[in-house]
Amino acid sequence: MDRRRDAAAENMTMDDSKMADRRPDNASDSESESDDGSMAGGTDMPLVRTQTRDTERDRENARKEVVRLVAFVSSVLNALSAGGIAAFSLYGPLLLTRLHYTQFRVNVIAVTAEMLTYLSAPLFGFLCDRVRPSLVSFISAVLFGAGYLLAAFTYRSGPPASLLVGLPEGDGGPARPHGWPFSVMVIAYAIIGAATACMYFSAVTTSAKNYASSKHKGIMLAAPIAAYGLSGIWYSFLVKFFVYRGADSTAHSDGSGVDLIHGDVDVFRFFVFLAIVTFTVGVIGGFALNVVDEEKLIEDGVEELERSGLLVDTDGHYGTFRAGHAHDDTSNDAQDNTHPDDKLKKTWLLNQETKLFLHDRTMWLLSIGFILISGPGEAYMNNVGTLTSTLSPPSAQDKPGTPLPAGEPSTHVALMALTSTLARLITGSLSDYFAPRPASTTFNRRTFSRLFFLIPCALLVSLGYLILSSPIPLSFPSFLHLTTTFIGFGYGACFSLVPIIISVVWGVENFGTNWAIVSMIQAPGAGLSGAIYSAEYDSNVSDNGQCFGWKCYGFWAVGSVIGVLIAASMWMVAWIGWKRRSIPV
Repeated sequence: MDRRRDAAAENMTMDDSKMADRRPDNASDSESESDDGSMAGGTDMPLVRTQTRDTERDRENARKEVVRLVAFVSSVLNALSAGGIAAFSLYGPLLLTRLHYTQFRVNVIAVTAEMLTYLSAPLFGFLCDRVRPSLVSFISAVLFGAGYLLAAFTYRSGPPASLLVGLPEGDGGPARPHGWPFSVMVIAYAIIGAATACMYFSAVTTSAKNYASSKHKGIMLAAPIAAYGLSGIWYSFLVKFFVYRGADSTAHSDGSGVDLIHGDVDVFRFFVFLAIVTFTVGVIGGFALNVVDEEKLIEDGVEELERSGLLVDTDGHYGTFRAGHAHDDTSNDAQDNTHPDDKLKKTWLLNQETKLFLHDRTMWLLSIGFILISGPGEAYMNNVGTLTSTLSPPSAQDKPGTPLPAGEPSTHVALMALTSTLARLITGSLSDYFAPRPASTTFNRRTFSRLFFLIPCALLVSLGYLILSSPIPLSFPSFLHLTTTFIGFGYGACFSLVPIIISVVWGVENFGTNWAIVSMIQAPGAGLSGAIYSAEYDSNVSDNGQCFGWKCYGFWAVGSVIGVLIAASMWMVAWIGWKRRSIPV
C-alpha cells in the first residue's frame, strides 16, 4: 500500500543514516592512531571500507533487479500460456457435431473448467503466499500436461456409446467402437481448470509482491493480468496452424473416432500442442518466479498491523491508522508477545490479514459486484460461437465459404481478447498515473480514484448487453461486433482494477489468498449465467439441433444488463466506505 511504502522509505532513510555512522572498532582505532601520528594514512581506511560496502550494496541491488525482471518476464509468459480455456469457443461447436454432445453438455464442460478455476483458486493463492509461487508453477505444469492429454485422447476416441442410440450407422452406428464416456472429458477439463488457476496465481502473486513499493505497481500487476486476457488472441492465432486441410475422411481412417472435415480444427493435435506448451512454461516458471525481499515485506506488514490497533478491534477499519495506537508502548508490548518466534511471524501476519479481509464489509460489496460482471462475461465468451450462428439466418449458413453475417467465432474471440487486453493495460497505467496518494505525500498532480475508472467500465459492459438484448442485432447481425467490443473492454478493465484495488486496500503480503478468495466467489456467477444461457438455448432448439433468433438468448441478455447495473451500485457504496476511512483507493 502507498501508506506502507512511505513508512518503508522512512525506515530506509534511518537505516542508511545508521549505516553511515556505523564504523568498525579498528577503524576508530586507526583514526586515533593517525591523530597521534603513529600510523600514516590511517584516515583512508574508513573511506575505503565505506566505498566497499557501497559497492557491495550496489551489486546486491543490481542482482535483485535482475531477479525481479526475470520473474516479471516469466510471470507474463505464465499468464499468456494459462488462458487456453479462452479458445474453447473455437472448437466447442465440434463437440456438438463430432462427439454428438448437446449444447447443455458442452456448457457443462466449459463451466466445469471455470468452476475448478475459481474453486481451486484459494488453495493455490494460499500456497503462493505461504510457500512460494515457483512451487505453484511446477504444479501447474503437471496438471496442464495431464489435463490436455486426457482431453486429447478422449476427443480422439469418438462419440460415447450413450450418445449413439438412434443414429444411423453412417453417423455413428454400431460399426464404430464406442468412445470414452462424457464424464472423462469433464474430468479432463476439471484438471485444466485447476491448472489455469495454478499458473495464473503464480504469475500475478509474484508481480504484486515484487513491485509492492513501486510507483508503477498498477501496470506491473496489470501486465500479467493483461497477458492472461491476451491468451484468446494468442491461441486464436495458433489454432490456424491446426486446421485440417486434407480431403474429407470418415472416422477411423486415421485411427480416430471422429470424422476429419476439410477446414475444421484438428482438435486432437491442438490439445497435444497445448499440453506441451503449458508444461514447458510451467517448468520455466518453477525456476524463475522468485519474490525479492519478502522478509522486509513481512516486517513492514507486521509493523503496520501492530500500529493500526486492529488486532483487538476488527470493526471494519482495516487500512487506516488510529490515533494513539502508534505510540502506545503497552499495547505494542502486548502485541509483540503474540509472535515471539520470527519463524512464525509470516504465518501470524497472513492469518491476521485473512481474518481482517473476510470481516470487511466493503470486501463483500466489491466481490459480489465482481460476480455480477464476470459471470455473464464468462458465459458470453464461452458461447459467442453459438451466438454468431443464432444471429445468422439458416440461408446464410447453407452457403459454403460464405462468412456468417454476425462474424466468425474466431473473430469475436480475438476481438474480445484484444479489447480486454487493451483495457487491462490502459486502466493499469491510468491507475498508476492518477491514483490518489496518502495524505502525508506532497503531490500536486490531479488525482482520480480507481473507482472513477472501474464504475464507467462496468456501465460499458451493461451497454454491450443492452445492444444484444435489443432488436438491432437481429436486423443488423454485424452489430454483435460492437457488443463484443464493449463487453471485452469493460470485462478486461474490471479484471485489472479489482485486484489492484485489493492490493491497495488490503496490502500485498496476503494478496494471493485475498485475490483467490474473490476469484472463488465468482464461481456461482459463472456457473449460473452459463446454465441460464444454455437452458434458454436448448429450450428453443429446432429439429436440426440449432436455435435462431432473440428467443435463444434474449432473457439472458436482459438479466445481464440488470446484474451489471446492480454491481456498479454496490461498488459506489464500497467507494463511500473507503472514503470515510480515508483509504487512498
